[in-house]
Amino acid sequence: MTVVLAGRGLAKSYGGVRALAGVDVAFREGAVHALLGENGAGKSTLVKILAGAVPPDRGDLLLGGRAVRFGSTAEAVMQRVTVVSQELNLFPDLDVLANVFAHRLPRRGPVVDRAAMRSRAEPVLAELGLRVSPDTLVAALPLGERQLVEIARALVEQPRVLILDEPTSALQPAEVERLHEIIGRLRERGTAVVYVSHVLEDVLARCDEVTVLRDGAVVMSGADAAGLDLSSLVTAMLGDRAPASVPGGVAASPPLGGGGLRLVSVEVPGRLREVSLEAAPGEILGVAGLVGSGHTDLLRVVAGALTPSSGRIELPGGLRPAPGVRAAVKAGVGLISGDRRGVGITADKPVWENIVQVDAVGLTRHGAWLTATRLREFARGLAERVGVRMSSLDQAVDQLSGGNQQKVVFAKWLAARPSVLLMDDPTRGIDIGAKAEIYALMRELAEAGAVQLLASSDPKELAGICHRVIVIRKGRITAVLDGTDLTPHAVLEAVNDDDRAL
Repeated sequence: MTVVLAGRGLAKSYGGVRALAGVDVAFREGAVHALLGENGAGKSTLVKILAGAVPPDRGDLLLGGRAVRFGSTAEAVMQRVTVVSQELNLFPDLDVLANVFAHRLPRRGPVVDRAAMRSRAEPVLAELGLRVSPDTLVAALPLGERQLVEIARALVEQPRVLILDEPTSALQPAEVERLHEIIGRLRERGTAVVYVSHVLEDVLARCDEVTVLRDGAVVMSGADAAGLDLSSLVTAMLGDRAPASVPGGVAASPPLGGGGLRLVSVEVPGRLREVSLEAAPGEILGVAGLVGSGHTDLLRVVAGALTPSSGRIELPGGLRPAPGVRAAVKAGVGLISGDRRGVGITADKPVWENIVQVDAVGLTRHGAWLTATRLREFARGLAERVGVRMSSLDQAVDQLSGGNQQKVVFAKWLAARPSVLLMDDPTRGIDIGAKAEIYALMRELAEAGAVQLLASSDPKELAGICHRVIVIRKGRITAVLDGTDLTPHAVLEAVNDDDRAL
């Protein structure tokens, strides 16, 4: 197969920190090429260089055998090299159609040609299974459908090279399967697909070639995926730090004896219907459901972001919080979102300021006389506890890898010492090593007696880390899985079973 896009000796540093060190890579027409590595290994930097978002310090890009230098992502798109970023780059206040053509608006003379846009976009949206009007504002779409809009924007350009950076992280299983079917069609058309993913099972099942980065260097180059297995991929990614096995689940569920989180007949019109549950101190309770089923609304109710029309919420100690997010935080409720850039971090602020912002600013547990020195030392201890890899406490959080950004979010809420921690896809788009570290933090919190609710789009994660999993469909709890009944297969079956009900 012909090489469509290649990098030769690509190097990049940020403030003296090496991100890439002389990377050689080649992507072939009609092949799906996985790009793997831990967070911080250099994947994101390499993707940005390939897509024209940043220039390399050294090295060359070759497109169709000819040297190119993209000055921007728009220039790369003009050459039909498109990227679907893990961090969505959409305009919430614009409609779907405008977002799909954000790179290039078709015009008829000086006027934007909406009819031409619609005729080009609708087949792509239909192929992706996105059944919404092109006139719908993106702000009105759930995260999974926003991800599909981002993918549609890339596909409408009929790319020669399509770079997919964690494309399935916000998608439901049926949407993932549809995307994989589309990738298969692109392969048949001769498109070179660069597939960045932490779902290693998908890599082994869907990809033709694999390149692995570690510490900014290539440690596996264009290997035939058919000759690899999960163990060899993990070893290549982690090197000497490769775990003996993937972390397993926690112990049997703590007894429900009061003192934990309790919801009684909670109703939110159009979202939740008569939801009742108990979660004991020290329990990790999974919450599963399809997009729009109400499982994430359950977290928002406990977090104070949604006010129930009836029913009651009791926090540990029998406390009933006043309405509102601030009241919930003061009552000991924390929320960690997979949308870390949207709601988890303040990207342009340093690590230490992000870590102390809830405890010092929101709760003022350190008293009225706060000093930067005290706060920095407090943040340093938490950063070390959760294992944030950074150049210094003053490094801007947006310069960290995704996994380290999420560990900063965990540190922020550990500082607040929550009795109830709500997690909405907290490991979305992060690597296996960072996941293992976050799971260890969750176990530590469980041992300390915190109640944890984990909403996740990954059935293996739910089955592997949770004591129990409740399944929500159409706003109701329809299943509770625990013990030997708690398997990834059972979770997937339950979230998709229309006839199942308690």
